[in-house]
Amino acid sequence: MDATPHIASLDAEALLPLLQTRAPLARIGEARRLIASHFAIPGGGRSCRPVGRATRDASEALVDRQPIELVEEVADDSDGFVKLLFRLADGALCEAVRIPLHKPGCFSVCLSSQVGCAMGCDFCATGRLGLRRDLAAWEIVEAFRLVRNGTPGRVSGAVFMGQGEPLDNYDAVLQAARVISLPYAGRIASEAISISTVGVVPAIQRYASEGHRYRLIVSLTSAIDSRRARLMPVSRKWGVADIAAAVTQLHARTGQRQTLAWVILAGVNTGADEVEAIARHFGHLPLRINLIDVNDARPQGYTRADEDDVAAFVDRLKVLGVPIVRRYSGGAAKHAACGMLAARHVAHDAGGLRGGCSAG
Repeated sequence: MDATPHIASLDAEALLPLLQTRAPLARIGEARRLIASHFAIPGGGRSCRPVGRATRDASEALVDRQPIELVEEVADDSDGFVKLLFRLADGALCEAVRIPLHKPGCFSVCLSSQVGCAMGCDFCATGRLGLRRDLAAWEIVEAFRLVRNGTPGRVSGAVFMGQGEPLDNYDAVLQAARVISLPYAGRIASEAISISTVGVVPAIQRYASEGHRYRLIVSLTSAIDSRRARLMPVSRKWGVADIAAAVTQLHARTGQRQTLAWVILAGVNTGADEVEAIARHFGHLPLRINLIDVNDARPQGYTRADEDDVAAFVDRLKVLGVPIVRRYSGGAAKHAACGMLAARHVAHDAGGLRGGCSAG
């Protein structure tokens, strides 16, 4: 832990012993109220019992509260997606997206876990840039908090599907998810938090062994090893069979339906051969398949399948007998899709980031 931990990275059980080094009479309730005060929505009407002066003074001396800077906010009026670009203390840029849900007045927040990404997925602009650094847990949580504070309604979910590979930044992401789920902090139900991975098998196995309640989503995109290795180089290290075995371990631990995300690439991964491969590797599991349109701004990049091709793919998938969900990949019209907003800033900020992942 840093010498001066940020309050957005702490739960009350971690904050209390810090406080007691200067305020021995501090109690767990005061630690919760200090954290709650940081997460209070301005004008939200929630109030907490006061914290004793000694505990409050100890907190001021021992806990960091530095903010991250909101650089730009862009709304896409065509679909309601809002992208927010943040500058961190070292000048790095990270993004978050406010996503409108079907229920009016309810939103989810899509969060980044890294500045850049080491996974190198061919359809993902962030992946083509490489990894600059991990985000700290507090930076992730602060992005969530700032998005939530500016939301005209209720934030009821969070998804780690933005820039970066969440399971490559495992400890920070899991700590951020924990804080976001605390009833005195982010107040998002654990079951409404999703963490996406391209298939880092040892981390999936660790996740399964630890018994977390968040939903883990595997961004598969192809179930054929040779094709997936071209699209997602991680598959050269851990093949589809390895991923299926890890997901089977997760199902054995949780008993829950497992989710596969599938970025639809026109003319690439919508054939009957993919459906057969999904059945071969995952047919023994209760599944949900999320279909997501690709966002690739390159002139010669991957293109979105037209509606007839998507419908044909959905028809093929129906033989699996599993729920198929079309996840809208929004915000492209106003550079609010993942990675596009930061791309506009990189020319002006040599320490910045361009690109993003469309695999969420």
